[in-house]
Amino acid sequence: MYAIIQTGGKQYRVNEGDTLFIEKIDAAEGDTVVFDQVLTVVKDGEVMIGKPLVAGAKVTAKVLAQGKGPKILVFKYKAKSNYRRRQGHRQPFTKVLVEKIEA
Repeated sequence: MYAIIQTGGKQYRVNEGDTLFIEKIDAAEGDTVVFDQVLTVVKDGEVMIGKPLVAGAKVTAKVLAQGKGPKILVFKYKAKSNYRRRQGHRQPFTKVLVEKIEA
């Protein structure tokens, strides 16, 4: 059994017991979060596709950690004008463990 959920502007295929790194959500470590934007659920070969969401379906997950991803460097440069700007960025994420899929 798996589901396709939408959170943070992205879509994820999840199974029970999966660990995901999703866009940061406001929840403390150890909290339980419910994703109710379920686009598709597949259970025992039976496919339920939402229009746009599957009615009554939800995915329950536990927040394992809040963190930041690896640093990337953003470098702007314009030739022949002595224009250079360097900036670092670390994208925040939330690590969750999928506990239950209900359809």
